[in-house]
Amino acid sequence: MNMRCTAKARRGLVALAAVAGLALGSVACGSGGDGDDKEPRSSSSASKPGGSQPGPQEGQSDAPLAELKGPSGLLLRVTSVVRDSGGFVTVNGALKNDSGTEAVIPSALSGNETEIINNGLSLGGATLVDSKSKKRYYVLRDTEGRPLTTTGFSTLKAGESIDVFLQFPAPPADTTDVSFQLPLFPSAVVKISG
Repeated sequence: MNMRCTAKARRGLVALAAVAGLALGSVACGSGGDGDDKEPRSSSSASKPGGSQPGPQEGQSDAPLAELKGPSGLLLRVTSVVRDSGGFVTVNGALKNDSGTEAVIPSALSGNETEIINNGLSLGGATLVDSKSKKRYYVLRDTEGRPLTTTGFSTLKAGESIDVFLQFPAPPADTTDVSFQLPLFPSAVVKISG
């Protein structure tokens, strides 16, 4: 009986260490830097509240890295793909309803993993594919299984646009080109900066 309690305590300590490590990583990723991005944040008009959502990359470039046309007139513009020192890659962009009528966001964008679907509509079905290393990277999740991506939207009015972000584990440092994939949208090769 005593050995059983010891094993249970060890499992608890391991779980606690894992949770602490993930929480520390999320805080480090979502801090947004040390003040360098204050100007782009203040020019943001449609940022969504979110615990680890980085500021939009509006001031970097007018030309998107990729434009992907999806169903119901949805248009995803990928504006930046940035590697950070914490071992993450953050994809920033804007999802726009380019049609003349209200668009319902398809649930397929959340992917088909039960844990992500249970946390509501998101862009959790997205992946980055590193064809050089032959690896696929899925959207990261927090300790409660929520995807580290924009969530909480179900429709977009005609012409409406929202800023979006997605966080992935970083591929090896020598990998600069990856294929960004989102269900129902064509894939696009994008360049990782940073």
